[in-house]
Amino acid sequence: MKAILYIGHGTRSQKGVKEANAFFQKVMRRIDVPIQEISFLELTNPLIEEGFKRCVDRGAREITVVPLFLLAAGHIKKDIPQALASLKARYPLIQVNVKDPFGVQGGILDAVSELVKDAVPNLVPEDRLLIVGRGSSDPGVHADFANIVSGIRARLGMEYVSVCYLAASEPRLQDGLGNVCERADGRVIVVPYLLFSGLLIAEVNREVLSWKKQGLQILHTGPLSGHRVIEDIVIERAMGKVAVTGS
Repeated sequence: MKAILYIGHGTRSQKGVKEANAFFQKVMRRIDVPIQEISFLELTNPLIEEGFKRCVDRGAREITVVPLFLLAAGHIKKDIPQALASLKARYPLIQVNVKDPFGVQGGILDAVSELVKDAVPNLVPEDRLLIVGRGSSDPGVHADFANIVSGIRARLGMEYVSVCYLAASEPRLQDGLGNVCERADGRVIVVPYLLFSGLLIAEVNREVLSWKKQGLQILHTGPLSGHRVIEDIVIERAMGKVAVTGS
């Protein structure tokens, strides 16, 4: 019997946990596979080991693992493979298929652009956009964000699009946001390149509010999971076919 095991990052934020679980439930309702389990890499239960075991206990003999990670960094390249390696050794008769992270793809960049347009329908040349990434020491992630910036710039026709990071990379949020805000002649739109709410989104909220209190016209779009296309991508990863939006 086939199963799907979803892997999220995990968070200490109860709001983030509820948001992630609600997202998983929406995806699961759209997939006709009897065994579907949720798990998290860290900070939130059930962890990967427990989610995998639940699939096996329910009769799974083939498990498709779907990591909900935007880009391929340390968690995708090291942490998740290590967790799965021990489980494969423990359950040698179980076939395990691991799907890729989302990567930089046009559908996500289109979704980001739509979120921006929903937040600010009347963009003008003076407006500036700041993309906030989680951050990683992996040079591949830096290259990904360079492509994300250029893709968003082209879609929105904005001259001022830049990126900063919450950890492990420069510029950090405070410096990156400060640099954009100090040069702003129009509005500042902050795009957290994150799937769900949590402590990182809360940090973005605090910085945005701080600048807003200084009189700046600034707002942010919220996490990316608010757009339907993210559900569609997860379903495509899980089922190996393009999801039909609106189904």
